[in-house]
Amino acid sequence: MTLIQSLTRGAITRIMQGEYILNPVVQILNIDRVNPTKPDEEQYRLIISDGEYHCYAMLDIQLNQLHHYGLLSENTIVCLDKYTISMAGKKGFGNNQSIIFRLILNELTALNSGDQVQTKIGEPVTYENADTANSASTAPVLRGPEERKQSNNNYNSNDRTLKTKCNALTIPIASLSPFQKKWFIKARVVGKTRKYPYRGGRYFSMNLKDKSGEIRVTAYKEQCDKFYDLIVADNVYFFSNCHLKLANKQYSLKSDYEMSFTGETMVQLCDDEDNVGVPEIKFDLIPLSQVTNMENNESVDTIGICKEVGELQTVTSRTTNKELKKRELTLVDASNDPIVLVLWNNEAINFDGQVKSVILVKGSRIKEYLGHKNLNVGSGSILKINPDTPEAHKLREWFDNGGGNNISTMVSARTGGGSFSTDWLTLKDAYLRNLGSGEKPDYFQCKAVVYIVKQDNAFYKACPQADCNKKVMDEGNGHYRCERCNAAYPNFKYFLKVDIHIGDCTFNRRAICFGQTGEQLLKHTTQEIVEALENDPARAQKIFSDVKFSSHIFKLRCMNTFYEGTVRNMLYVQSINPLNIKEYNGRLIKELIEMTNGTA
Repeated sequence: MTLIQSLTRGAITRIMQGEYILNPVVQILNIDRVNPTKPDEEQYRLIISDGEYHCYAMLDIQLNQLHHYGLLSENTIVCLDKYTISMAGKKGFGNNQSIIFRLILNELTALNSGDQVQTKIGEPVTYENADTANSASTAPVLRGPEERKQSNNNYNSNDRTLKTKCNALTIPIASLSPFQKKWFIKARVVGKTRKYPYRGGRYFSMNLKDKSGEIRVTAYKEQCDKFYDLIVADNVYFFSNCHLKLANKQYSLKSDYEMSFTGETMVQLCDDEDNVGVPEIKFDLIPLSQVTNMENNESVDTIGICKEVGELQTVTSRTTNKELKKRELTLVDASNDPIVLVLWNNEAINFDGQVKSVILVKGSRIKEYLGHKNLNVGSGSILKINPDTPEAHKLREWFDNGGGNNISTMVSARTGGGSFSTDWLTLKDAYLRNLGSGEKPDYFQCKAVVYIVKQDNAFYKACPQADCNKKVMDEGNGHYRCERCNAAYPNFKYFLKVDIHIGDCTFNRRAICFGQTGEQLLKHTTQEIVEALENDPARAQKIFSDVKFSSHIFKLRCMNTFYEGTVRNMLYVQSINPLNIKEYNGRLIKELIEMTNGTA
């Protein structure tokens, strides 16, 4: 006599309520092909029963062969070795809405054939919340900013039920596939850009991360306006109903896919208790003293004690002519090298930290102005005040015990004789040491004389965005395309690229001055220089001639570049400071004393 396997009673109710059950045993009551008129879309829908309730379930297409072999006939008892739940839609209206889920069978084992069982077990009834629609089920209702405002950010009982189910039914980012029609992911927003122009609208992008990996998501036009203020960096959200496509590796993360919001996208904020299992943002912190030797526009994570809070300022952007809000903070750390942290617009207006607060920033951008390095907080940055981290506690203890009391000069404000944290070398020393031949650039500073300044090709048309200076391509339709931003703009900005030759008593070298360093050298703004070059040759000749044979303190970045198959060792001017004769002679005297073992 054949032993008939018992069913796991109550399994369907528990599964649909978000509980995961290991290897439940169910009975197949029926199996039908979905869309039989489409031969290229072979998919099967089953009715399964636990003896108490029955519901619909979709068969993973990789299991179709089991049906072909007759192993999934009516009344067959199977063990669900692996299954997933996806959202199919909602039913009802207003506060009476309930979410509908679909059960997908990924792996199963046939325990008893239909011929062995021969009959339906028990008197199962339809599970009322099961998916009764086909694969084109209605999508879930969106929750946008206005809906959130109306509820004052308090979730009703249906919201809590939805979040409970979402939390139990999420799939990892690494498991996302375009073949899945409905899904949830639960992820932390680890980076969010500002809004960029896009075909009559705007867009923004962000990076989402869970313990399985990362993925980039972009919201265009209406979705950009709808979700931009709703989504906050470092918060955890449920996401569903996004469009998934193969990633453009040039702009995306390591993920094989990238996402974009659609008109059916759902975004739901997770409460703190729902964040279990979602990794915290990792901070690769560097001492503030390292900033001065790093490249312009590089992104860094830093932490420091706020020693000064500047007043809120209003400045005008030179590229867009728009007014911007700005606030400067002075940060210090145990490396005893302070630096200025610049906040812009909403960050500047809403900053509520105080002097002596611990400030942690992820993704601040290094900027250089008039030869001084500072840090800028942008829309993609994350700023935390007095975070509960070991690094913050250690820094707080250092400061409370007298750390930082003797710091008086800013790392970003060292002038005169130059920044003494960078090696002083002659141009020939730098050449003989083969600086810049490694994987990373090398930096040094020297006193040198400018003896050639080229007027040809001294500027180019660049991306109008404040933090991008990439050369744009004229598309011939009134728009200019930036490959770095992957966007087209109706305007551009001029950006300096001044080719000079400098020399000291040992050697001569070619160097390039970009942007502000070009303005420092020529002592005119970019606009003035461009106007002179295009409309007033005599004035342009004077601007460039006045610089010849002038002495400066140059801080230089040395690196190898590749051009037309050849390697060239290039110097790029990082900062230009006027020569302070007294300080420079003092440095020379100090070196002479050291060379004579202090006997001079």
